[in-house]
Amino acid sequence: MSASCRRLPNVQGRGEEFLQGVWNQDSITNADNLLNYTKHKFKFTCDSFYVDLTTHSKVNYYTDSCFNNGIWKEYAKGVYKVRGDSLFLSGTYTKKNYKQKVSGCYQIGRYEKIFYIKSSSADQLDLESVGNQRACHLVLKEHIICEPKAL
Repeated sequence: MSASCRRLPNVQGRGEEFLQGVWNQDSITNADNLLNYTKHKFKFTCDSFYVDLTTHSKVNYYTDSCFNNGIWKEYAKGVYKVRGDSLFLSGTYTKKNYKQKVSGCYQIGRYEKIFYIKSSSADQLDLESVGNQRACHLVLKEHIICEPKAL
């Protein structure tokens, strides 16, 4: 018996219907009591994701020129997969325009995150980070209809 390869289509996947759209994390529970926290803004379109991360920190983990008075933004993009009750995000950190970032302040390289999907409805999505168990309550701001693009 021989192994065979299957050619993948030259079109992006459809992703998950319930995720399609722009989702904002408008608030963080107990934010004033935390040393640092990150607010998320996700855009899911077909099988791709884009995320804007706004971090607030009372502790300086970076050089002073990067600390920016404790508030900074990072960006990432990639593809996602839902398996069971888990959301897997696999991508890279980018510049603000979602183009490749190879140097600069904060994170560079791979963006790999896993979230437990606690609940979802037409306009709300409750996630929990597997890495740090922090809740991520998202509200739908804009619905998107997947129109797969050529790769």
